[in-house]
Amino acid sequence: MTQEVLAIEYPEARVNGASFSAWPKDLYIPPEALEVFLDQFEGPLDLLLYLIRKHQINILDIPLADLTEQYMVYVQAMRHHQLHLAADYLVMAAWLIELKVRFLLPVPEAVGDQEEEEDPRWALAQRLLAYEKMKAAALRLQSHPQQGRDFLVAQVLHDGPAPPSAPGVGLADLHRAWQQMGQRLQRSRHHRITREVLSVRETMTRILKVLKQQTHLTFQELFLKERGRSQLVVHFVAVLELVRESLIEVIQIEALGPLHLRGVGKNEGLEGRTQA
Repeated sequence: MTQEVLAIEYPEARVNGASFSAWPKDLYIPPEALEVFLDQFEGPLDLLLYLIRKHQINILDIPLADLTEQYMVYVQAMRHHQLHLAADYLVMAAWLIELKVRFLLPVPEAVGDQEEEEDPRWALAQRLLAYEKMKAAALRLQSHPQQGRDFLVAQVLHDGPAPPSAPGVGLADLHRAWQQMGQRLQRSRHHRITREVLSVRETMTRILKVLKQQTHLTFQELFLKERGRSQLVVHFVAVLELVRESLIEVIQIEALGPLHLRGVGKNEGLEGRTQA
């Protein structure tokens, strides 16, 4: 395998748009005034791929000695200016040196069924080919139209009046709804009075189950006239407790219109809370 010296071509230096090839004799530059920016390379594999493509090296027959030498020149220049940027590059440099040593050492002959040792350059070639494939895919994605870079989303400004917002629900609205439900309650038939065991928590659970099955529930649907006054009180207290615990909300679509109950968010685990 022939090895030829790889030369790095440095970019032309310019100051205020004018190029120059020699430093002025009286020029003084503070030690920390210059910085090296590595935006042209995205990592050590990108640098290796650049060196290989620039010098037209066969990626399956890499001259490790020359490539490692040119790579180390770049890393040493980077370490001199910005050490914190050179960590990944140093790891790759150590691996290249290891591959170079393995490549220069004599390969022992295979004994019996023992397989021959794999060319150490093959692992590097595989990584470079995989990186080149991913980089080409990234460039194809980058060439697609992007919002904000290649096009803008059409927007239309509406100059008309804003739609009226729904009126808020206050204590006066709840009191008026309570009075209306009480007026609708009519007990025109005789009945036997028995003690009824009512639970606010159980009523809260039933209300939440109903609101899981439908989007909203009106007060008229909740306070049916078939229910007695005790149940009416328990249901009303249950509604107040659910509102206080931010599990439901009371809304009114239009002024002086009927009140509606609506669940707030996902009522996961609400049965456990109402049984506590």
